[in-house]
Amino acid sequence: MAKRTAVSLFSGCGGFCEGVRLAGFDVQAAVEIDRFASSTYRENFPEVPLFEGDIHAFLNDSHADWTDDESKRFGHLKDAEVDLLFGGPPCQGYSQIGTRILDDPRNELYLQYIRVLKQLRPKVFLMENVPNMLLLAKGRFKREVLEAFAAAGYTNSGVTVVSAADYGVPQVRRRAIFFGIRDGEDAGGTAEDLIAKFLKEQERPAPTAWAAIRDLPERTAIHYENLTYPRSSAKSPFLDEMRLDRDGERYTAVDKVAAQGVERRMLSNHHTKEIRARRKALIALLEPGAKGDSLPKDVWDGLRPEKWRRLPVDRPAYTILAQMHRDLSEWVHPKFERWITVREAGRLQSFHDGFVFYTSEWQMLKQIGNAVPPLLGRAVAASAIEVLDRIDEDATTLDLGEAELERRSTRFETLAVVQRT
Repeated sequence: MAKRTAVSLFSGCGGFCEGVRLAGFDVQAAVEIDRFASSTYRENFPEVPLFEGDIHAFLNDSHADWTDDESKRFGHLKDAEVDLLFGGPPCQGYSQIGTRILDDPRNELYLQYIRVLKQLRPKVFLMENVPNMLLLAKGRFKREVLEAFAAAGYTNSGVTVVSAADYGVPQVRRRAIFFGIRDGEDAGGTAEDLIAKFLKEQERPAPTAWAAIRDLPERTAIHYENLTYPRSSAKSPFLDEMRLDRDGERYTAVDKVAAQGVERRMLSNHHTKEIRARRKALIALLEPGAKGDSLPKDVWDGLRPEKWRRLPVDRPAYTILAQMHRDLSEWVHPKFERWITVREAGRLQSFHDGFVFYTSEWQMLKQIGNAVPPLLGRAVAASAIEVLDRIDEDATTLDLGEAELERRSTRFETLAVVQRT
């Protein structure tokens, strides 16, 4: 059977795409406006046509930025049967007042997702976002999003909230997942019930934050250079997935090294922000999992406790956020007196060591914090495949039924002719 096809919107550096690809989809196109995230995306997905620009222009012949060249590059989508559209529109401002929340200009990106959905008409879609958006205006934003999907031809749509830690990601990261099935397709249940059922089957235990990065060395790269890949006897299913010298349940060692784009294994992105002596002395007072309010009163200023946080050793990490790129004081290494590195942040998001991040350290941390964890992306994409299989089984059954009716009708007509003669 040919691979399922998918199109990615708001692709970022490719976390969601990595998960969707890992689940078995062939990503036919991706869209990302940020040039730094696009640099990482191109290096890790050289086979995927990337539209690096404003989503308003994508597949929009009337937009000034949609050129003849772009039409040629993405012309294969015009008449293609797309199985899955996926992506997470960035969280813009949300109006708490007014007649229509979706009409707020800051929420135009949701409307662009729906525009492309109406154009491509995939069998199913996945849209990811923060859970808080479900509570806006007493749930009105959620209702309007579902109404917009219904108006686009996806009446059978729903939403569920998931935690990345339930799917093997060493991080407590909750996300809202919208899922819908194209009108006219029968998967034997509601979209919301089906996605919840199949996601339950994808659950895997998550390692602790320390267990996820304990094989990586205390010494970091001085600049951005690659380091010799560290040997390690530490064993776990998660490390089997992450390390370049091991086969995992999802990845082979060959696949991971090939993704890195080099012939031999190297430790990339193992660098972090410089730490001053005063701050190093301060974080040395933090126990694993502790916050700033655990520090001596003459050290802590009494302000926000989360200003200083050390990652835990006995449970998954708290949420990795894009604001890391400004200040890493909330992401202190569980045991070493330094901030976590770019590679360690990637590990906590479940990016394997062959997935290399590009441009500046500032931008790399931002890309990682904004990404959908690949193992979470794989779980929701694998669940979508289960639904697609149900849809295809129903279509096959329907086709067989029509063929049987045609056979019986032909046989009846033949008998009638014989009887007349």
